[in-house]
Amino acid sequence: MTETIEHSATISVQMQGLRLDQAAAALFPDYSRARLQSWIIAGQLTLDDRQVRPRHKLIGGEQLKLKAELTPEGEWGPENIPIDIVFEDESLMVVNKAAGMVVHPAAGNYTGTLVNALLHYCPAQANLPRAGIVHRLDKDTSGLMVVAKTLAAHANLVMQLQARTVSREYEALACGDMTGGGKVDAPINRHPRLRKQMAVVAHGGKEAVTHYRLVARLGGYTHLRLKLETGRTHQIRVHMAHIRHPLLGDPVYGKRPSKLHTLARELATTIKDFPRQALHAAQLGLDHPATGEYMQWQAPLPDDMAQLLYALHHRDE
Repeated sequence: MTETIEHSATISVQMQGLRLDQAAAALFPDYSRARLQSWIIAGQLTLDDRQVRPRHKLIGGEQLKLKAELTPEGEWGPENIPIDIVFEDESLMVVNKAAGMVVHPAAGNYTGTLVNALLHYCPAQANLPRAGIVHRLDKDTSGLMVVAKTLAAHANLVMQLQARTVSREYEALACGDMTGGGKVDAPINRHPRLRKQMAVVAHGGKEAVTHYRLVARLGGYTHLRLKLETGRTHQIRVHMAHIRHPLLGDPVYGKRPSKLHTLARELATTIKDFPRQALHAAQLGLDHPATGEYMQWQAPLPDDMAQLLYALHHRDE
């Protein structure tokens, strides 16, 4: 499936001295700089009907013409997989991802992903980078994600994420009795030895900030509400492990539950058998890319976390 787009614009005197790709980014803000550069290189974005290089310097008064085909971004196939759609309009959709679903095809997970499901639900998503996905959740983290439905919405949402104006709040169960809320401000990068893991590092890490507050203390476990300032890979899981309160059930950054022998057998079994990190993206807020209106969505806890919390709250019954 392809879609043709056509635009034209005049280079103003104020743009004199700018590179072509810089001016194009200002005149066609619905598209990313990288995409505009690729169109310039391919001759689909021309200057006075001539193909020039992205770094060509402008003098003012030139005519820009864009005629390009949006073609599928990947070779992933559509699959009839149910999606829990919380909100949808012409610009975006907000989905409540189930735990266990991989977001994007990669080695070992080429099928059964959210991308495959999106391509079946809306085939036009094939013309967008990563089928419109602008941020991710780990496979075993449940909850809200925003997906762009147009190139303009995609560029706008990426910009909002980079500007840290997207609000993302999570609910989690951490190991240990925490005494109060706080902030973890610790850079994250690849683990120096375990390359599939992330870690807090002293040098060369990317800025990572997580805020957390207590919802309830549950006798050896703590129910938390967390808010991200940044969006690093595994950020909440790494930060909570860093302050020695890893998430319950985390198979990578967690630890085996301790003192289970002191609990009732049924509760001990529920905790020991919980199959994933107890983390859920509960709330998402952003400026609508078309209207500018601030919008916010919530997703209730999935059944497995709700049942775990219920068991911890009612442990003495």
